[in-house]
Amino acid sequence: MADERDLVATGATVTRLNRDFGWPGGCRIAIFFNVAFEAWSDGKGPGIGPMGNPLPAGHFDTNALSFGTYGPVRGIWRLLDSLARYKLKAGIMVSGVLAERYPDTVKAIAAAGHDIIAHAYGQDIIPVMLAEAVEKEHIAKVTRLLTQVAGQAPKGWMSPRGTPSTATARLLAEAGYLWHGDAMDDDLPYIQDFAGQRIVAAPFTMEVNDMPLYMRYGDPPRQYVEMFERTLARLRQSEKGPVLLDATAHAHVFGRPLGTWAYEAVMQIAKRTPGVWIGTRSEAVEHVLASLPRRSPRAAS
Repeated sequence: MADERDLVATGATVTRLNRDFGWPGGCRIAIFFNVAFEAWSDGKGPGIGPMGNPLPAGHFDTNALSFGTYGPVRGIWRLLDSLARYKLKAGIMVSGVLAERYPDTVKAIAAAGHDIIAHAYGQDIIPVMLAEAVEKEHIAKVTRLLTQVAGQAPKGWMSPRGTPSTATARLLAEAGYLWHGDAMDDDLPYIQDFAGQRIVAAPFTMEVNDMPLYMRYGDPPRQYVEMFERTLARLRQSEKGPVLLDATAHAHVFGRPLGTWAYEAVMQIAKRTPGVWIGTRSEAVEHVLASLPRRSPRAAS
């Protein structure tokens, strides 16, 4: 758990977990089910759609926007039904604009017990492109919108594209966030300390994610299932230390019937696999913090 300088978050010291760390129940593998419930600011739209021929520069892709709007209209409900069928709680990454446009849906997500994760105001707002003062106001706005609708403040944050600014982690810690998922540099969560103010970086894995597999590379949904199955088999058979694995579906992508089939197939594999812990990132982070040595009042000040 030696301290090191963080290479992304300016001013942060990193403390990583020992390899003898264990997930709840003594499990070595943690599996997280995630749903990206996304939208874009007014006048903006997705950078990628289902058509293989991109429009000439300067033309707004109305087809991509229509495709993206399927998420709040139909896709999120289908995925919520699937999670309920398999008795699973997921991390739902929610764009703040959806709390304005579809408040009843966000309330239903919270009422079902899922972990609502702040996912910026819209997918077109990427923290690394914002000035620090603007980013601070943006975090406050998103937090306020989700808290007012869901009835409780989100504990975690995921930036669009997983691309924070060098100040994002510090600003989130200052805003009271417990964790963020804007990290890909470890198999386990770790602590980022800003002169005594801490936040947990909970790394996010991309191997089993419908956006790159299906949307970007055009792989069929069965490839999503195979990627999960093979990765999990590798983790069980060959890896020795504790690890985590994500299965992520976007409401506007795998919220469609064929994609939901693949997501449910992964749920079935996870549920029948012995020796794994299935939970949410907020639960995982709380477990991590409980496992750390208590800091003295002087060290915590």
